[in-house]
Amino acid sequence: MAPVSPRFKRLLIAVITLLGLFAVYQTFDVSSTSRSVKTPNTYIPDTPVGQNVTSSGNNLRAALVALVRNSELNGMRSTVRQLEDRFNNRHNYPYIFLNDEDFTEEFKDGMRSVTKAPVYFGKLPTEHWGLSPYVTEQKVQEALEHNRDRYLYGGSYSYRLMCRYQSGFVYKHDLLKDLDYYWRIEPDVHYYCDIPYDPFKYMKDNKLIYGYTISPVEKAETVETLWETTRKWILENPDYLQDKSFIHWVVNEKSVYTRCHFWSNFEIVDLSFYRSEAYESYFQHLDRAGGFFYERWGDAPVHSMAASILLRKEQIHWFEDIGYHHPGYAHCPDKPEMAARCVCGGGSDYMYRSMCNRRFGEVGNIHKDQVLELAAMPDKQ
Repeated sequence: MAPVSPRFKRLLIAVITLLGLFAVYQTFDVSSTSRSVKTPNTYIPDTPVGQNVTSSGNNLRAALVALVRNSELNGMRSTVRQLEDRFNNRHNYPYIFLNDEDFTEEFKDGMRSVTKAPVYFGKLPTEHWGLSPYVTEQKVQEALEHNRDRYLYGGSYSYRLMCRYQSGFVYKHDLLKDLDYYWRIEPDVHYYCDIPYDPFKYMKDNKLIYGYTISPVEKAETVETLWETTRKWILENPDYLQDKSFIHWVVNEKSVYTRCHFWSNFEIVDLSFYRSEAYESYFQHLDRAGGFFYERWGDAPVHSMAASILLRKEQIHWFEDIGYHHPGYAHCPDKPEMAARCVCGGGSDYMYRSMCNRRFGEVGNIHKDQVLELAAMPDKQ
C-alpha cells in the first residue's frame, strides 16, 4: 500500500474539522430555535384582532392594558419597566396596547424590548372611537368653546373621546374578550413599591370586583349633571340594584353628590362587572344624556358612580400597599410593613389627607330601599 502524502493528510484533517464544526452549528441552531419557541420572549408582532389573549401556568386570565399614543413611547416604556421590576417579571402577565391609530414599528419594538411577557397591539374599532350618536357636532363645538378655560381639557375633543371609550368600550375590544380581569396602566406614572403577591389572585380569592389606589374629588364643573342623570337611571331601573349598595360614598344622606371617585388611571377590575347588563344599561343611559361631550364626564367618576351604586363596600378594595404616582396625585403607604417595600418621593401622602379616603372608611352599605329614597330626593347641590 502506497504511503499517504502529507498534503492528503492535511486535506483530510481539514475536511473532518469542517464536518465537525457544521455538526456543532446544526445542534446549536436547533437548540436555539427550540428555546425561542418555548420562551416568553416569543412575541406576536401584529396579533390579529380576535386572537385570544391568555396566560399560561398558574396565572389568571388577566392582562395589563393601556390606551396609548405612538408619541407616548418613552413614557410607556418607563411604566412597563417599573411594573416588570416591581411585579410582572415573576408572573409574565401579557400587556395589551390599544390605539385609535396604527402602532408604528418603533413603538412595537420599543415595548417588546422592555419585557419578556407577551405583548399585543390592537387598533380601536371605528365604531368605538368617535362622536356619540346622541349628540350633535354643533352643540359639541359650542360646549368645547364654552368650557375651554373653565377646567383642564375643557376644550379638548380627543380627551372626551378617550373618556367615553374608557367608560363604555375598552373592555369590549376583541383583545380583551377572553380576559376575566384587567389592570389599567398609563404612561409616565410611577410604581413606588415592590408587589410580592399577585393582585389579580388577591381580587379573585377575596371576591373583589374593583380595586384602586387613589381617590380624589372631581372638579364640580366637569360633572354638573352626572348625579342628576344617574338618579333618573336608578329610579327607572331598580331591578339592577343589589340588596345593599355603597352609594353613600358618592352621595351623602342629603342626596348631595360628594364628587368622590376612584382615580381610574389605576384600576384592577373583574371585567364581569363592566360586561354586566346593569353597567351596560347605565353607560347607555349616560351616553344618551350627552354629558361625555357637553360637559366632561370622565371615566373615573362614571366607573366610581357605577361601582358605588351597584356593588357593596366589601367588593371594593383600596390597594394601600401599592405606592403610585400619576401627575397630579401620589400615594405611598405609611405602615412600616408596607413602606419597607417602597422608595417614595416627597409629597406622596395624599391618600392620608384625602377627604374621600376618610369617607370610604366612615360610611357603609345601605339597603336598596334607602338607595331609591336618595334617588328620589331633590338635588340639593
